[in-house]
Amino acid sequence: MRDNQQSGPRIAIVGGGIGGMAAAAFLHRAGLAVTVHEQASALTEVGAGLLLAPNAVRPLRALGVAESALRRAVPLDWGWEFRRWQDGTVLSAERLDGVCERLYGERTYTTHRAHLLDALRSAVPDGAVRLGARCTAVEPHADGVRLAFADGTRTDADLVIGADGMHSLVRETVAEPERPRFSGLCAFRTVVPAAAAPAFALRRAQTLWLGPDHHLVHYPISCGAAVNVVAFAPSTDETAESWSATATVEEFHAEFAGWDDRVTALINSGSVPGRWALYDRPPLPSWTSGRMTLLGDAAHPMFPFYGQGAAQALEDAAVLARCLATNADDPVGALARYASERIPRTTRLQQVSHARAEANHLPDGPAQRARDAALGDADPLLRSGWIYGYDASAAAG
Repeated sequence: MRDNQQSGPRIAIVGGGIGGMAAAAFLHRAGLAVTVHEQASALTEVGAGLLLAPNAVRPLRALGVAESALRRAVPLDWGWEFRRWQDGTVLSAERLDGVCERLYGERTYTTHRAHLLDALRSAVPDGAVRLGARCTAVEPHADGVRLAFADGTRTDADLVIGADGMHSLVRETVAEPERPRFSGLCAFRTVVPAAAAPAFALRRAQTLWLGPDHHLVHYPISCGAAVNVVAFAPSTDETAESWSATATVEEFHAEFAGWDDRVTALINSGSVPGRWALYDRPPLPSWTSGRMTLLGDAAHPMFPFYGQGAAQALEDAAVLARCLATNADDPVGALARYASERIPRTTRLQQVSHARAEANHLPDGPAQRARDAALGDADPLLRSGWIYGYDASAAAG
């Protein structure tokens, strides 16, 4: 049953992660009828930390959930602090405190994924979320789209939004089916309690250590109660893709043997690390087919090297809701306008994120020294203005 304040097309969202929940929140706020179909039996966000740059905070503020989303976040004083793997030499660092607000109107934060999901969920009515609903088929027809689920149920919708991640079922209906590509990289992830972490890692900074074939990132989360650590290394194992796959501390340590003592101390302070293979997909020329469209990782999965995955899903959600709310008489056209607004930006971010894998992992030598010099010569905060200055609430419509 619809809320008496909702109108317009019946919108079904497949996937209740950050992107799906953000879309539901923005669409509900716009007065549109929406239901989220999430395969998990409970709304929990796996993983750990993420970056909330100004372009991610701006949609949260427009949605009215910034205060709750940032309550347990850590405002950064320093961001994109690049260090040399061997001795910690600072290659480049950007001052954020005061500068970020002046340039972009918001600070940059780090947070736990679960805290962000909780804030978004608070903006969606309970009755709009259906748990334990694993979508098994997407069937477009003349009057809309029918969704089938593993429990045998079916539902009809006027519009369907695929927010179901890298292996999106909706994407296979919208675009030509294509397997994700293995990157040749794996990621280790661990969360270190502040009491066990080296003091160096507790600073309000996002620090990246660059070395041959590897790099490692750490920053505080959860009001400074923990340190999020994620590291990337070469791999030939394409099977360990799940967020729940694990390695051992010894395996993690072996990948970074010989690195600065502060890095190895941080690794050794963590618990059993997660380890998963890193996949990606090439940019899509179109996200929309009739009454179906894509959002977040289903539309534009990107390597995490710019910290923009969650931000781009939030932007997608805001633009999509604006397009549908301002073009209620032509929802199919609204989906097309949404995609045309978002594709150039997300394609560029997919491309630069992919290129950064090579730049971050250069072997020591002339190319590495040129990269390090370039990092020191440029102000990354100004250089990234095209990312951080974007205002999703003003886009499209």
